[in-house]
Amino acid sequence: MDIRRIVINEVTEIIEISVFQSDYKGQVAKRINEKMPLATVKGFRKGAVPKDLVEKQYGKAIKQEEVKKVVDLALERFVASERFNLLGTPLAIEKEIFNWDLDELTFQFEIGLAPHFELDLEAKNNIIKYIVTADDKMIDGQLTRIQKQFGTPVPQEFVAENHDITGTFFNMEKGINNTTTIALDIFKDKATANQFIGKKAGDVVTLNTKGLFEDDHQLMDVMKVGHDDVHGLDVAVDFTIESINGTELAELNQELFDRLFGEGKVASLDELKAKIKEDAEAQFAQQAEQKLLADVTDFLIENTKFELPAAFLKKWLQTVGEKKLTPAEAEVEYARSEKGLRFQLIEGKAMAQSNIKITFEDLKAFTTKSIRQQMAQFGQTNPTDEEVQGIVARVLANQEEVKRLSDQVVADKMLELFKEKANPTTKEVTYDEFVAAMYGE
Repeated sequence: MDIRRIVINEVTEIIEISVFQSDYKGQVAKRINEKMPLATVKGFRKGAVPKDLVEKQYGKAIKQEEVKKVVDLALERFVASERFNLLGTPLAIEKEIFNWDLDELTFQFEIGLAPHFELDLEAKNNIIKYIVTADDKMIDGQLTRIQKQFGTPVPQEFVAENHDITGTFFNMEKGINNTTTIALDIFKDKATANQFIGKKAGDVVTLNTKGLFEDDHQLMDVMKVGHDDVHGLDVAVDFTIESINGTELAELNQELFDRLFGEGKVASLDELKAKIKEDAEAQFAQQAEQKLLADVTDFLIENTKFELPAAFLKKWLQTVGEKKLTPAEAEVEYARSEKGLRFQLIEGKAMAQSNIKITFEDLKAFTTKSIRQQMAQFGQTNPTDEEVQGIVARVLANQEEVKRLSDQVVADKMLELFKEKANPTTKEVTYDEFVAAMYGE
């Protein structure tokens, strides 16, 4: 047997394997001998068929099977011995005509290789680490929402200011069909809100989406419009009123404080505002860190240049999966997944350069923390270690969960590494300013 590498370019090679009779002849003969007692040929009783007839009937198929076994094993061992960093798996190069009668049989496999590249995590950048604060406007708005949430609904016959209106937004062309509850102050201008005044259940108000809200992104929440469609969307939508409610606001008293946070944990309006601010900013901090990770990811992908074996990967994508892809479908799939593949390689390089490893203890600690947070959300603030570790053990016995949690641990470690190395500029903003920055506006 002879195996050699043929370099096409830095990220694509061909492995060529030449097989000789001596590599498979003995195994083929053994298979023929095993076949003889079982062979059936017309004119001969079972087990009495001459060997040359058995070879004629079964020899070619047996030879092909044994050669394939030899080639597959040789390819597997060669890939392991050469320590290729493969992208995808070896792809057999099919020949239109293949002569199985030759003494020397040659097979070729195309492989895609991960590129070699330099990664500079400390490169100069304009990345911003946002510190999102809850301002008085947001806190007061949240106070009002709490009072309405715990207040007493009062059904109304006609719409007036400060009423909540439940109804359905509908536009067939854009697939908008969403039932929601709104307040009139959600709209950008007073004239739009005034269209609802005096309306009753069953009435339909037609609105135009363009400039309907202060921020077009509110269309995502109110009408379930996709982010790619919200900017400047200009269509008419019908809002069918289903019910109208006023609200008798809940009093901001100790009874409400205890319902919100537990008995005695908040004892005054100032403490309630401080708690709202603390909880909101903790949530904002998580969102800001996700944006930081996304911004660093985009920066590294854009500024870390390397070639991928694109032609190979597009061919390879056509062969994997239950449903075989057409060349056109593979092009689309490659375009969709290229950015993720590039970051996967960058992430691996970053972990190797910084000697970051994910241990079972890391995974266990992360899972334990997540379980405790989830239990706290459902009111179980003081579970025993035994209870928590029992749940952790069950979670980590699920391989899909292990993969998902491992990805989160890696993301956390990458975020800490990027914060240290990328040295982003810190900027304090309100939540509205953060939303504008998040969507590039």
